[in-house]
Order: sequence, then C-alpha cells, then structure tokens
Amino acid sequence: MSTNYETRLFLNGSFVDSDKKSTFAVRSAATGELVAHVQEASKSDVDKAVAFAEASQPLWEETPPVERANCLRKLADLIETHSATIKKLDSICMGRPVGQQFIDVAMSCRRLRWDASLAESLHGESTTAHPGMLGLTLRVPFGVTAGILPFNIPLMMWVSKVGPSVAAGNAIIVKSSEKCPLAALFLGQLTVEAGFPPGIIQVISGGLETGKYLSEHMRIRKISFTGSTNAGKAIAAAAALSNLKDVTMELGGKSPTIIFEDADLDAAVPATAFSIQWNSGQVCVANSRLYVHEKIFAEFITRFKAAYESYKLGDPLDESTTLGPVADSSQGKRVMSYIAVGEKDGKKIVGGGRVGTGEGYFIQPTAFIDIPDDSRINREEVFGPVVVIHKFKDEVDVVRKANDTEMGLMAAVYTRDIDRAVRVARKLDAGTVAVNGTSPQSTIVENPFGGTKQSGIGRETGIETVKRWTEEKAVVINYKRETHL
Repeated sequence: MSTNYETRLFLNGSFVDSDKKSTFAVRSAATGELVAHVQEASKSDVDKAVAFAEASQPLWEETPPVERANCLRKLADLIETHSATIKKLDSICMGRPVGQQFIDVAMSCRRLRWDASLAESLHGESTTAHPGMLGLTLRVPFGVTAGILPFNIPLMMWVSKVGPSVAAGNAIIVKSSEKCPLAALFLGQLTVEAGFPPGIIQVISGGLETGKYLSEHMRIRKISFTGSTNAGKAIAAAAALSNLKDVTMELGGKSPTIIFEDADLDAAVPATAFSIQWNSGQVCVANSRLYVHEKIFAEFITRFKAAYESYKLGDPLDESTTLGPVADSSQGKRVMSYIAVGEKDGKKIVGGGRVGTGEGYFIQPTAFIDIPDDSRINREEVFGPVVVIHKFKDEVDVVRKANDTEMGLMAAVYTRDIDRAVRVARKLDAGTVAVNGTSPQSTIVENPFGGTKQSGIGRETGIETVKRWTEEKAVVINYKRETHL
C-alpha cells in the first residue's frame, strides 16, 4: 500500500519533523497492511507547540469576531471541497466506509458554521443593581488549549474541539488517535488556506505519552477529551495534579432505548438497527441496550433481525459498503471477547462471528436476548456491532433498569403517548434523550451534548458551546452618584 501521506507534525503553520523522529506504525483496518510510519510528538515537541500557541494567541484574541468566524466558514468550505480525501484517509486507517461518511462531513461543516455564528454573538453582561457600581462580566479565552481525539469519528471529533476553541479566541493543540492520525494532519494543512494564523491550530500525533504531556502541561489551561472512561479519568487526574486546568470529558456510553407497545415499529426497527450497525458499532451513543415491551417483543425481534442482517460487509473504500471492519486487531479481539460473554450468558439470535481470515477484523452485527441484567455484556461498553435486547412489562421497572449503569450518555424512547414520552424522558438519566428517534440522527448541533455519571464532565455543542471555551471575568466600575436624583 502506498505510504505517500503527510506524517510529520503540524506546528506553527507548517509540517516539521519531530525532535526525536520516533515513529509509530499505522496499518490498514481492512487488510493489516502498513500504511505509514507517523512521527510521534515528544515532550519537547509539545513544549514547542505551546510556545508557538502562546506567541500567536494574544493577537488572535484581539481579532474581530467576524474575522474569526470567516476563517471557520472558510474551513467548512474547504472540508466540503476536500471531503473525498478526508473520507479516504479515515477509511484506510480505521475502516469507516466512505459511503457513510457524508454524515460526518455534513455534521462537521454545520458545526463549524454554528461555531462561527456564535463567535459573532459572543458577549458579556452588565448590571447596575448595586448603587454606585457598574458591574461587567467579560468572556475571556483560556489562552492555550488542547484537544485529544478518539479514533472512531475523527473528522467530527477534530471539529468539535477546534471550532469552539478558536471561535472563542483560543489557540489549540490537537492530538489525534494513534489509530487514525492522517486526516487530522491533512485538516491542519487546510487551516492555512482558511486564513488561520500560524500557531492557532496545531496538530500532533502520538499515543498515551503524548497525551500525558498535554494533560500535565503547566501552560495549557483547558483540555477537551473524547474517549474511554478509564482514559478520561487519567487525563482528568493529570490535569488536576498539574495546574488544575479546565477539563471537558465526553466518555463511554451504554445507551438504552425503550420501545413501548404503541411504538411505530416502521420507524423504530430500522433506526435502532442502524444505530448499532453504524461505524461497526464504534460509537459511544449507539443504542447497545434495547428494552422492548412484551406485547410487541416477538414482532420486533422478527423485524429487527431482518433489518440488522441487511448490510453489505466489505472494502471500506467501496462506496456501496455499509459495514467495514473494526479499527484494528485489539479492538476486534475486545469485541469478540464480549460476544463470547453473550454466548455464555444468553441466547444469540443474529450474527456472532468474525468474517474472513485476513488481518482485518470484520465482525457480523450480533444480537442477544435472555441476557441477565448483571452480565458484563449488558453493563460494559463493547464498542462494536453488538446489541442486547430485553423484554419488559412495567414502565417504572424498565426505567430503573435503563438507568442501572454508571454511564449516562444517551437514551431513547419510542411511544405515541406524549405524556409517557415526557414522563420517561425526564426520568432517564442521560445527557441526551431522544423521543421517537435514536442516535446518530438525534444528536444535533443546536443542543448541548455530553454525559451524566461516568459518561463525562461538561458539554459540547449547543448555544453555550463557545462560551464553554472562555472564562468569566468580573469588572467593577465605581461611579459617583448624584445625591439629588
């Protein structure tokens, strides 16, 4: 396989070699072939990136918001123009079918344009409530920030960190996942054409050590991370023990969907099947637990199996492929280990195996029933095309079971009863609850996104998304009061 890809670090507006020139291998998710040796950022590289950001950020903060917004809109335009290249790079690295990445491109560009609009409307507050004093609340950027990305939806995650950070007037250093670094570097190159000054958006590659350098750095003031709960805890601890930097964490999910007896199955069946199939189940908001009312359970299972088995598994670079491999062998082995748990604890009704004998891990969409509530496959995030389907009778009991997890990223409910819909949505312990819809279609840029419990800290997107990349500063102006008034 050709290795004619940019593999250096993107620092201060150009590609440069890492100080130590150490590299890590990136392999094709589909074939296991070597794609490239990518340069890994050392501690000294991170220090340089921070210094470049510190030099550039003050002038960027003073840049009129409309000009910052114009850069974001131009970047969105460039992503659309170069979408074929971006999709190909992500497909090669982590197996995401190019034919399904129109979702990623559309949502990412919409998000950048949303952040641009918020940059133009970012403002503080004032009060004269205290006699003789004018109180001002200013919104000021953190300064140097960082974003650490997961491997599963690289473009959307890159945009989710970069967009609001620079809209608020910050500089940001982005570390891609070592499983999928190539598109992130390509996006760095586009920022130059979009008009961003050198040092405002920088992209580095590396693994755990590189992430640790960012988390512990004393001059980085905010960090945003998307990934596993365990990794998030480590990053939050490092952030606290260094300089108490602000953290935003979007972590794991075990998202329940409750399907009541009056649900529109024509809508619920294809949506729930797509949610856990999409990106080979490597999505934190995938509806990996389904709770179906006993009155419609048999019909739902019949229809779900038909929908769940209607996919085209194959080369992720083929536009017609709808199901590619999982990201790599370690991810594949993890998913297969959970399938083994499901086979031991319950009854498999669909799928259940690895397809092919090559290096790529192509895993059939798999569904289980009769799984105990305390089974690991029911309580832990699999991050693969694996769903557990439960039967329920009572509303109160099913809500309790849906909430019986340490994760609370997303949930969904299908019903035609508006009273029940509102009642259940209020009771479900999740950062986002969809009614008569599920992920990924029900995660919209206009709403805040994030988790409860161990699914995260803070929120992304929504009307406050740019404000979250700023700090509040209070200014009090004393003035003379006219005593005769």
